[in-house]
Amino acid sequence: MYKCAHPGVKTEIPGKTAAGARWRSSRVFRGPVHVGSIEAESEMLTNPRPVLAARERGMTPWQRWVERPQVLRVRRTFFQLHLWAGIGIGLYVLLISVSGSAVVYRRELMRKYARSPIVAIQPGGRMSVEELRRRAQAHYPGFTVAGAYESRRMNAPATVTLERETKRMERYFNPYTGADLGDTQSEIERIVGWFVDLHDNLLLGRTGRLINGIGSIVVTMLALTGLFIWWPGIKDWRRSLKINWNAQFARFTWDLHSALGFWCCLVILMWGISGIYFSFPEPFSAFFGDTTLLWLSRLHFGRFGWFTEGIWTIFGLVPAVLFVTGALMWWNRKLRKKPRAVE
Repeated sequence: MYKCAHPGVKTEIPGKTAAGARWRSSRVFRGPVHVGSIEAESEMLTNPRPVLAARERGMTPWQRWVERPQVLRVRRTFFQLHLWAGIGIGLYVLLISVSGSAVVYRRELMRKYARSPIVAIQPGGRMSVEELRRRAQAHYPGFTVAGAYESRRMNAPATVTLERETKRMERYFNPYTGADLGDTQSEIERIVGWFVDLHDNLLLGRTGRLINGIGSIVVTMLALTGLFIWWPGIKDWRRSLKINWNAQFARFTWDLHSALGFWCCLVILMWGISGIYFSFPEPFSAFFGDTTLLWLSRLHFGRFGWFTEGIWTIFGLVPAVLFVTGALMWWNRKLRKKPRAVE
């Protein structure tokens, strides 16, 4: 006989088979386990009936929530919702998490590496916009000149936009000589701009923005359900706030996912809500003022100085870590479901 994690409940392991081996299911506790452990959590979620019959019978739902939340049906439902939603959008979360951290300092990078060439002012004056368009067309005969713009500053270059099928580019031109001065963006600006477009629109324009809105709704739901199912019971809640760095890999993965999810829940929830706002601004504008929406935008990007942006860069990787640890926890549970022989 083996004792379950819950007093008064015992679970027998079948005897040996004719072949001399015996099997035991992953739904049977393999010896004494501590309440709140991975084995106890898995047992509660998969086979709570013996526990309910012997220990929780007669307890109110509130008492079960305080002492044994794992046996509550609503918690098991939220657990499954959290699990499969997290796996379903895991790669999306990983992509958004990494790209979001990469663009926190985009304003600073854009200012530092922006191209701003200076042209010499010549006595003949600047050429007309029409002449500038003709010069640009001569430089790029396969393109169509979509627009030409001269700066108000006399020593600044003109900007010409050229298009060909799906390709679009902007070039600087000398407004006095018509010489091509190169791309309006530096290499760093192009890389940062690519990451910004990846994070905001998934490189898919309005379709990507719509997908981002749906993803943000799911992330918000993950934050709320994760906070609900984090509660392990009155006896073990303190242990769920920290990480045992010396634990075995499965226990360490569980601790890391649980502790990070709890301490970063409000930040992730804020990112989810602000992501919904960026994709679907009309409902937010109908209920909130410009000041509130401005603060929501600033919170999303951590625009409160270089120190906050540095913290946001680190926090931005937390959803990626939660996805990886969650996937590992799911995989460990799948492996434990396989029956094994006991000699």
